[in-house]
Amino acid sequence: MTSQWDPDGIFEVLASQDSRRILAAASVRPLSARELEQVCDASLPTIYRRVNVLLDYGLLSEEQFVDSSGKQYMQYTTDLEEINIRVEDGGFNVNLEIRKDAVDKFGDLFRDLGEGRRGGEAGDESVDLSDITEE
Repeated sequence: MTSQWDPDGIFEVLASQDSRRILAAASVRPLSARELEQVCDASLPTIYRRVNVLLDYGLLSEEQFVDSSGKQYMQYTTDLEEINIRVEDGGFNVNLEIRKDAVDKFGDLFRDLGEGRRGGEAGDESVDLSDITEE
């Protein structure tokens, strides 16, 4: 799925180091806000602010998760696959490649519900941002 957004908005979102860290970490596996807080070394309110902006731009998706004790929380996954920026006709054109569209996600949700599952156990895999580089 391809989305086009106002270049100024995308540049502003991606200018935030916290946003870039969230996108990088959540590209490894789905993470809760508390996990993002630890991995990104940012406060929980900052994580939630950045997550909400990323959700608004369609760069991140959220799914409700229920752990083995019945506790419910949201997990976040990066949907951004690629960003292309073109300079043309005296302006910028920003093209985002998103991994899934809403129809695919809805189908996945029903398939998972039919199988009686919603993701893995929290903490199954660790995420190390030292392996993720910014260019």
